[in-house]
Amino acid sequence: MKSFALIAKSLVLSLVLAGSAYASEKVNINSADAATLDRVLLNIGASKAEAIVAYRKANGAFRSAEQLALVKGIGLKTVEKNRDRIVVGGAPAQGGRPTNTAGAIAAPRAASKR
Repeated sequence: MKSFALIAKSLVLSLVLAGSAYASEKVNINSADAATLDRVLLNIGASKAEAIVAYRKANGAFRSAEQLALVKGIGLKTVEKNRDRIVVGGAPAQGGRPTNTAGAIAAPRAASKR
């Protein structure tokens, strides 16, 4: 009977832990409003969420999660804590502005054949 209780407790604990792993919400940093960014991202409050939206409006869509570190007040540690919550999708329909890559973290380029 003790082994049954132990198995039951283990099963309940594993279900609770599995549920919390799936509970983390994801957010598209190129289309989410400030309230959503504030709610979903860790260590991002209302003012930083507004800064993300303002940066996106001024510079265009983010190309990678690491580009969030270009927003004043957000560092790479914050980006790493939120990596599993961040989605980098297309820019919102109203955006339409090209991304300003000045100061951005560049992606490696493929070698071109001449």
